Amino acid sequence: MTLRSKYFLLIVAGLLLTANVTIAQDGDTSANTKEAKGDAHFNDFAFMDARDAYIKAVESGYRSVNVLSRLGDSYYFNGEYADAAKWYGALFAYSEDIDSEYIYRYAQSLKTIGKYATADRIMDKLNEVASTDDRGELFSEERNYLKLIELQSGRFNVFNVPFNSELSDFAPSLNGGEIIFTSNRKTRTASQRLHDWNDQPFSELYSITVSGDGVPNRYRSKVNSRYHESSAVFSKDGQTMYFTRNNYTNRKRGKDGAGKTLLKLYRSKRTAKGWGEAEELPFNSDDFSNGHPALSADGKHLIFASDRPGGEGQSDLYKVSIDGDSFGEPESLGDAVNTEGRETFPFIDTNGDLYFASDGHVGLGGLDVFVAEMNSEGNYEKGFNIGDPINSKADDFSFVINSTTGLGYFASNREGGKGEDDIYSFEQTAQLIKNCRQSLSGEVRDEDTDDLIANAKVVLLDSDNNVLEETKSDMNGAFSFDVIECSTGYAIRASKPDFSTSEKSFVTTGEYESDVKKTLYLLSEEDNELRDAKIGEDLGVLLNLNPIYFDLSQSYIRPDAQIELLKVVEAMQKFPNLKIDVRSHTDSRSSDAFNMKLSDARAKSTINYLVGAGVSPDRVTGRGYGESQLLNRCANGVQCSEADHQLNRRSEFIIVQK
Repeated sequence: MTLRSKYFLLIVAGLLLTANVTIAQDGDTSANTKEAKGDAHFNDFAFMDARDAYIKAVESGYRSVNVLSRLGDSYYFNGEYADAAKWYGALFAYSEDIDSEYIYRYAQSLKTIGKYATADRIMDKLNEVASTDDRGELFSEERNYLKLIELQSGRFNVFNVPFNSELSDFAPSLNGGEIIFTSNRKTRTASQRLHDWNDQPFSELYSITVSGDGVPNRYRSKVNSRYHESSAVFSKDGQTMYFTRNNYTNRKRGKDGAGKTLLKLYRSKRTAKGWGEAEELPFNSDDFSNGHPALSADGKHLIFASDRPGGEGQSDLYKVSIDGDSFGEPESLGDAVNTEGRETFPFIDTNGDLYFASDGHVGLGGLDVFVAEMNSEGNYEKGFNIGDPINSKADDFSFVINSTTGLGYFASNREGGKGEDDIYSFEQTAQLIKNCRQSLSGEVRDEDTDDLIANAKVVLLDSDNNVLEETKSDMNGAFSFDVIECSTGYAIRASKPDFSTSEKSFVTTGEYESDVKKTLYLLSEEDNELRDAKIGEDLGVLLNLNPIYFDLSQSYIRPDAQIELLKVVEAMQKFPNLKIDVRSHTDSRSSDAFNMKLSDARAKSTINYLVGAGVSPDRVTGRGYGESQLLNRCANGVQCSEADHQLNRRSEFIIVQK
């Protein structure tokens, strides 16, 4: 990729001009002199000459952070990532005290040659040494980025186009039946000028019919100049064009304080004789670059890339309003879109979705294409990767699409192309997943028995406890909610008459199309009382047992008593730590000795029944108390009704351990 300036905007490498620098030839061949010569070339953006000088220094046995980092840069800025990874790797081997930017460039270079595992380890290093670098934070938040990208992949078919050259062709734009694109292809013109960056021609705007037939035509108008032009976009009526050019107005080249000619945005209007004189937009500056214009569908806003002061990273996307011939003040699209890396090549489709290229958001390597939707407040949400085959290990950028037909174009320097950057056409075969979404499903079960509970009310709430949706569990105890958002706090609540209410709070992950599973356990009201019971309370009262009756002067367990005792067995099965003391009482009739013996026999008979039904013997104790613990005045010799005597004939199941 020879034409995009990775040092400034990834706009067009050759679009950045510098004053000529003469390097003295004093005959000194020392390593330090070679490094100095390399630095002079590098500072003049003559990377081919710079790398030659640095390599000679290295071959002489010389090493330094400066030489190794700039050797890597000389390849990185020209899209030669395999060689960039080689020299950044040598830099890491030489010193661990490396600027965070070189850590990131090394990781990006490794991705482009398919070394994702190593790149991930380098990104971990970035997050460790530069905790405020949002690129490291984004990586940490999206460690499963390959899975997310794979989920989006396969939604386009990609095709070669016949009009690429052996050099760089990129930044396609649609205008009626024409494709307007940028190219630095060689022509037969003897006066064609070359740029020091890469010894290649300056870029210009070309056009060809949408069918791609024939030979591309150079824009022979007042738009192309002797310097670089790139990235044209047209108003809906085709009468106004915005484009990028070197700072060259009225045939005069502008420079910043260091003598560099940066990039500006220009506008040209169509006249009866063709495109009129280009006028630069009022928010340009000699001191920073603006480029890559994109128009909203209604033509009221222009989005562009810039490295102006105050941005998030090396180049950011900005928005400016258009009102006739007047322009508002540029506003950053914010950190949902912009990163500490480079965001560039924006495009807005007719739905208002923003497509852009970035090496700051997590991707496959180099530049990847992302898309961001606008929210109800007019701001763009976080962009997401549109996946393979649009994106690859190489640089993929300048994506444009007709939202109605699903047809469009983009550029890439991937393997298998004709030139250094090639334009590809595509057709969209499936919709992108533009919102990270998940499904929520689960079951409602009895906490003690694990039985499924049907017809339970299930409510989905947001983090502020507002009800979002409501459903009921089906006959199998199952429930589901179709869509919930990623990285969002929720609560799920289940309830049913005669059961306690159960609720779980949770925060969803950032995984697209993930399935969230939740099981809610309900406790019956009776069981809930048992859970809250205190030592010394009567289990029989808590279970609302009917009286345990015995035949007159007998101690065997009657069938009606068995029904009640099975309720005790069930409770002890539900609460395995529960221990009880069985206490049997009689009324005052008959002698004290007889009643004591009878009640003790009845207590033992009750204990034996419980043990026989499966309760461990070490969980049940007990004895008879005869008439020693009467509940009322009905002692010996006192006239009482049968009902009063019945109150004293009782069995107790006192909780002694929970």
